[in-house]
Amino acid sequence: MIIEDQGAQIAFLSDPLSYAEGMDKVERIETHGALVFLAGDRAYKLKRAVRFPYMDFSTSERRRRLSYAEVVINRRTAPAMYLEVRPIVRGEGGKLAFGPADDATSEPDWSSGGDAIDWVVVMRRFDQATQFDHLAAAGRLDADLVRALADEIARFHQAAELQHGFGSAQSYEQLIAGIGAEFNRHAGTCLDPDAIRKWLDEARQRLARCAPVIEARRGAGHVRRCHGDLHLANICMFDGKPTPFDAIEFNDEFACTDTFYDLAFLIMDLDRYELRTQAAAVLNRYLERRPEDLPALAALPLFLSCRAAIRAHVAASTAATPTLAPAESAAKRDEARLYLARALGYLQPPAPRLIAIAGPSGTGKTTLARLVASHLGAAPGAVIPRSDVIRKQLMGVEETTALPSHAYTSTVSDRVFVELERRAGVALAAGHSVIADAVFGTAARRRSLGAVAARAGVAFSGIWLNAPQAKLEARVAARRGDASDATVEVVRRQIAETRPPGPDEPDWRIFDASGSPDQLAVRVRAALKLT
Repeated sequence: MIIEDQGAQIAFLSDPLSYAEGMDKVERIETHGALVFLAGDRAYKLKRAVRFPYMDFSTSERRRRLSYAEVVINRRTAPAMYLEVRPIVRGEGGKLAFGPADDATSEPDWSSGGDAIDWVVVMRRFDQATQFDHLAAAGRLDADLVRALADEIARFHQAAELQHGFGSAQSYEQLIAGIGAEFNRHAGTCLDPDAIRKWLDEARQRLARCAPVIEARRGAGHVRRCHGDLHLANICMFDGKPTPFDAIEFNDEFACTDTFYDLAFLIMDLDRYELRTQAAAVLNRYLERRPEDLPALAALPLFLSCRAAIRAHVAASTAATPTLAPAESAAKRDEARLYLARALGYLQPPAPRLIAIAGPSGTGKTTLARLVASHLGAAPGAVIPRSDVIRKQLMGVEETTALPSHAYTSTVSDRVFVELERRAGVALAAGHSVIADAVFGTAARRRSLGAVAARAGVAFSGIWLNAPQAKLEARVAARRGDASDATVEVVRRQIAETRPPGPDEPDWRIFDASGSPDQLAVRVRAALKLT
């Protein structure tokens, strides 16, 4: 609901002569809560004078305070993008002009607004073609890029401010009820009433099962001041790295949440673009950085479902807008139904499985695991505990740091496999499938992993990869920037010392890995009966 006429401010910001640089043109982007004016290498964001149940920019003073909050909050992920807050002042003769800039590095003097009638957030402009929704639509969002994004998000969540009073299981009960109320506004006209009832029933059942995990995470400090709106359109490439921006400053209930619920929006959005391989890459990279979040996998189906359900009711509401063209309204109705179907699907994950991918270095275990993961188990795909990464973590170094020989003693290796099995067990207990990535060069190691599946009550399958020694040596010699420290000498030793699965290990299958990884993945998926 629009509360105040901002016509003068909009006209001022739309005029190229308002800017000191003397712009040739000013472009404008509109959202329900803001107007963004693109002038030269800057963007000027004016908050609309609106009031909704979830967002209140209705007074100049609220817009002032929230403009400062926006800069401070978004500098956590995009410090070089968010520059300052500038007032719009009325000068002699009523003419509007920019007032002095405030870089928001210190607490403003809230007692004096001066002659300001409104406020804008000033940002460095970025290339909109690098927004991740545009990259996704263009097929340019590869797994390496989203893994780099996951690194940024993991660092951000680790440093984010702890919040108390948010993120309880009861808050998710209220969220589900609120979504249901929104759904029921569109029952029969846009959304199927039976689908609505089914979603409500299954969401509540899922919440009842994972409520202890949600409360445990809250008590352990995983509820933080997060981004709150972490979808692809709010991420871009900036100064050469993936950069989340436009975090929520106007609603603490939206922003102060479980870090895994924050991440779930990104995973759901990638899945919506049919980029499940990239979604699985984000999840796995994030969990490599934050293995303490593995128990949260129990809540991920609910978190993903709620994110999709919110998108469903927003699309349904948009479809009902009287001024919307009939074709656009029909498209929004279709979108709402698809999101609701997706929300239901997340609540019905397949039973978890444990897969091992084993063999000497250079056989392509990690590559195969990543190609298979998105086809296995609950969305967005299997978790991949990788022995090479775990070893580096146990030794306290970055994954690309080469380790000395004493890090590869049998004692250290035993610790690595104990931790790998522990992580696999935690993920399986949370209802999530696992692909264990390690050499598993002895029958004893393989039996021990199989016992993890037995204790969890899940099916187990082992994949052993072979390839000619010369090919393995060539692959290992060509590696750069990988967690594995394997050398040609290591490959030779592994071939001499490892024992492939024999006839007495019926859960294991042997595959030739000398060809293309994609072709191998097709064969393995077929053998595992994965779509």
